Amino acid sequence: MIGAIFRFNYRQLPVRCRAMKRILIVEDEPEIREMIRFSLEPKGYLINEADNAQEARKLLSQHAYDLILMDWMLPGRSGLEFTREIKQKNQKPSPPIIMLTARANESDKVEGLDSGADDYITKPFSPRELAARIKAVIRRSHREEDETSLDFEGLCLDPVQHQVSLHGSPINLSPAEYNLLHFFMSHPDRAYSRSQILDKVWGDNAYVEERTVDVHIRRLRKVLAVSGHDAFIQTVRGVGYRFTPDKLKTSRDNS
Repeated sequence: MIGAIFRFNYRQLPVRCRAMKRILIVEDEPEIREMIRFSLEPKGYLINEADNAQEARKLLSQHAYDLILMDWMLPGRSGLEFTREIKQKNQKPSPPIIMLTARANESDKVEGLDSGADDYITKPFSPRELAARIKAVIRRSHREEDETSLDFEGLCLDPVQHQVSLHGSPINLSPAEYNLLHFFMSHPDRAYSRSQILDKVWGDNAYVEERTVDVHIRRLRKVLAVSGHDAFIQTVRGVGYRFTPDKLKTSRDNS
């Protein structure tokens, strides 16, 4: 009955008020979907629901979404696998994804973010926290992105195609690694602390430990090591990290 009242009142809102953000909930537990719907609809969000990846895929082909709330444990294809599919399949920027899960270990959070999730919320969560995190992620994703290609000594990042290459050969990066490299290449020759990197890359509302930065730095360096470009990412003792494009050139000159 309460849900019916919320839905009825929302449809009576003026058209200009209804032009709000559309959210897709991908969750197999009806009670959780209803709780999220009841907490978000009064705030003006348009809500669609799916209880599995196949149903969500159909909705994604029918509507443009501003955000996806993705449960990790889905029947059939897991939310983790489906998140990777969404992020890798889209040529244009895909909608941001917040992972919803009872998994609270740091390794699970790293895996979730590595799959392409923009934020990670552990169950149980309060409707107030969820609304705040949704607002922050949508705001962050709608910031105008610089479409200028970045190129340092053969390491090229193309924001339009969302692609990174080494001397013309494309390389595979996870969404988190791509975002981290994009930040570094856009802000060369400046040292950043781990907390600053978290704020800039994952957002100041993402509840991620600072050690997550070290994990992704290590993975990014491993990918770039084949060409020696891992030397660009320097550890600044007592501070954090710095991206120094001249480092590779200096190393070659001294060899």
